[in-house]
Amino acid sequence: MSNGSMNNDIAILGVGMHPWGKWGKNFVEYGVKAARDALTDSGVAWQDIGFVSGAATMRCGYPGYVAGATFAQALGWQGAEVNTSYAACASGSQALAAARAKILSGACDVALVVGADTTPKGFLAPQKGERPDDPDWVRFRLGITNPTYFALYARRRMEMYGDTQDDFALVKVKNAEHGFQNEYARYRKRFTAEDVAASNMVADPLRLMDICATSDGGAALVVSSLEYAKKIGRGDAVKVAAISTVTPTYASSIIEMPDIATDSAAVVDAHSFRAALPIKAYEEAGISPADVNVAEVYDLSTALELDWMEDLQLCERGQAAQWVRDGATRIGGRLPVNPSGGLACFGEAVPAQALAQVCELTRQLRGEAGARQVEGARVGITANQGLFGHGSSVIVKR
Repeated sequence: MSNGSMNNDIAILGVGMHPWGKWGKNFVEYGVKAARDALTDSGVAWQDIGFVSGAATMRCGYPGYVAGATFAQALGWQGAEVNTSYAACASGSQALAAARAKILSGACDVALVVGADTTPKGFLAPQKGERPDDPDWVRFRLGITNPTYFALYARRRMEMYGDTQDDFALVKVKNAEHGFQNEYARYRKRFTAEDVAASNMVADPLRLMDICATSDGGAALVVSSLEYAKKIGRGDAVKVAAISTVTPTYASSIIEMPDIATDSAAVVDAHSFRAALPIKAYEEAGISPADVNVAEVYDLSTALELDWMEDLQLCERGQAAQWVRDGATRIGGRLPVNPSGGLACFGEAVPAQALAQVCELTRQLRGEAGARQVEGARVGITANQGLFGHGSSVIVKR
């Protein structure tokens, strides 16, 4: 790993969230509540915020109703610059990256990053209509709905590593145990493996309780330069050490005739696009996977949590299920994964969830997570999958 630069660090002065659930409110109310809590937590006055970076969702043809400006208006126009980022589930990380760039460039000292969502009931789907130029619409047209996508990856694990449905259920049981202690989680119930096995089959081998629900919710951060943090007496604040939003790479942009049925690994190493995300983050932060104490990963399905553990290099390929069986990913284990309860307990509130992951890690690194505290946590990493397959990974540290 190359050495990271302290010049890329920014301070997390405040965190705030609106509890996840189905509350029947406008998405702005969720974001404003989270933003005000983050401001209070930071000790920074709203009037001192120089940049508002909003994470947007895309529904009804208008991206989050112009989220950055909408949140700034709801909090009261005070002259800050605004930004809106849209990358589906990676929107929060991209909004945070925009704020970090603004701070590191010297254009502002302190910024508010906020994301919030109201989701429809049931599984997420694209807008209706014939839209062949929309890659997300095309993949649904081909039958690759979200549950189908999750199930294909779960089948792959079963085939390659011998994982079982019982292994997947253990992930749900573990995350439910964690989320039971989280006041912001939507589902606060200790589920058993029998509960998971009794739930309806959605996309074989995944049952309903293997797949996360949709939710409403909001999350926000107040971030600043290290100099500003020191100036207000917060020099010991948790820091953002790296943000990765890299896209996949391929050997060829066009599949040619010789590519079909060719083992490309004979020439170059095969790679996973998800595995590329943390590589950039580790290099930027100047740390290795062995330095990570806690992880918040994107458990859209129970089986995908196992894939992410391996993509983040937290364990060897094919070993994630054994780690879960051994209790290594539980709080108190070798490397707790999703101490917040993850999407299993929160559900998807699309533009808020990447920020919610950073909120959780910040509380963990501050030692303020209460009953779900990971003892001695000093480095945390997030991972999630965003717009049409790319994603993001954020590293925070003490």
